[in-house]
Amino acid sequence: MDVQILLTNLSNPTLLYFVLGVVACLVKSDLEIPATTTKFIALYLLFSIGFRGGQELAHQEITREVLFSLLLGAMLASIIPLYTFFLLKRKLRVADAAAIAAANGSVSAVTFVAASEFLSAQGMDMGGHMVAVMALMEAPAIAVAVLLLRQYEEPEPGQETGLRHTLHHALTNGSVLMIVGSLVIGAIADSKQAEGIAPFTTDIFKGFLAIYLLEMGIITARRFSAFRQYGLLIPALGVILPLVNGCLAVWMSGWVTDDPANRFVFAVLAGSASYIAVPAALRIAAPKADPGLYIPMALGVTFPFNIAIGLPLYWGLVNA
Repeated sequence: MDVQILLTNLSNPTLLYFVLGVVACLVKSDLEIPATTTKFIALYLLFSIGFRGGQELAHQEITREVLFSLLLGAMLASIIPLYTFFLLKRKLRVADAAAIAAANGSVSAVTFVAASEFLSAQGMDMGGHMVAVMALMEAPAIAVAVLLLRQYEEPEPGQETGLRHTLHHALTNGSVLMIVGSLVIGAIADSKQAEGIAPFTTDIFKGFLAIYLLEMGIITARRFSAFRQYGLLIPALGVILPLVNGCLAVWMSGWVTDDPANRFVFAVLAGSASYIAVPAALRIAAPKADPGLYIPMALGVTFPFNIAIGLPLYWGLVNA
């Protein structure tokens, strides 16, 4: 791994704002971002990356690589929660094992954004279809986790656990709908007309990302104590799972593309963990799962690990 790339990534202003958020919480500062503002910024980030990805996809020929990339994304989102669940259910309750499996099988849109910025710093761009791959990887992980729950745990009386109900919730979740809808709009929108909103979709993007990561830093520091009862097991898994999944994606992505930028994004997607769409879906599908376990693991361990170490590591593996 190139040490210079690691140092450059650690000095990225967006990452430093994440650190500032952690520090603000540790020193008990009254610094906070209003909840409504955070929700708006999260929707903005999804809107922006979806729209820009759609614009790139519109100018890209639908090739064999694009189709197989979509298939690989769905495959990774199905395989990862499967083996993660069977690995964890020996140590954790079935509901908690399924929740962590779903989170790790799904993706983090903010980590995806950071990967895009990382590539820009290297003077490279991913294919526009990779946004579609990211959006596609949300629902399969949730569906697999629910199927495992139905197989290994008795549902609560009156609880709706049907696959159709779960898939509907996964696909109509606000974050999923925003990025998929923006992707479609970006793909069908006229390029000249789209230039009119370019200042909003592009120019202010990094500033909003920095503010969002500031809030993520505050939330992360607040939730660290939630899983101390599990000892070192959960923090260790929060690092080991993304490493294993990222390396798996580096290897498997070689089957569908030779583009190092796209292979890097596959590794980032496979190595990231969802803390937005999956928790929202699991509140309905897995009410017995402990949010104080899988959310801090994804947000407090896997997310900062990927931002600080995972990105340059995956890039180094792709180019090895």
